Amino acid sequence: MAEALTVACSELILGGQKSGKSRRAENLAAAWLARSPDHRAVLIATAEAHDDEMRARIARHQRERAARVPGLRTLEARHDLPTAIAQAGGADTLHIVDCLTLWLTQQLMPREDSGPNRPPAPDWRAQTALFIEAIRACPGPIVLVGNEIGLGVIPLGREVRAFVDALGTLNQQVAAACERVTLMAAGLPLTLKGQP
Repeated sequence: MAEALTVACSELILGGQKSGKSRRAENLAAAWLARSPDHRAVLIATAEAHDDEMRARIARHQRERAARVPGLRTLEARHDLPTAIAQAGGADTLHIVDCLTLWLTQQLMPREDSGPNRPPAPDWRAQTALFIEAIRACPGPIVLVGNEIGLGVIPLGREVRAFVDALGTLNQQVAAACERVTLMAAGLPLTLKGQP
């Protein structure tokens, strides 16, 4: 239960799709909110709705999250995570970033239909460096959710292999910056770094 969870200064939660990553982050937020009436929690969402299915999925997640953790507010930040983290709250606020994989996807593969006036995509390595600084400077606890996709076969296609490599690099850098790293599988947490 959420009451038994301890909140680290910073935690990276990795796992496959539907492994329980977001639920663990929500449970950490519920535990944080239960500790003090002065505590706040914010989810910094990185998903972009490009089609009807994704819009419906995001709406469902919002409804379910509001029912599970009523005090968790949502802030959308698809691109500038460092600024979103800095502006989301102070030492009394637990920050959740969900998810790093979607954020990196938008950095590396911006939508082609964004229009001719779309600014050029920023260098993802420079953005990652700013993001790591924001994690370290976050005044309150921060929980970062991301996918571990490097456990399967080597993908076909240069772009996909480059993405898997970039995500692995991002995950390693974030893990190095975090006090705790948790791997989720079948809803069960395995602590890779720090105290459970």
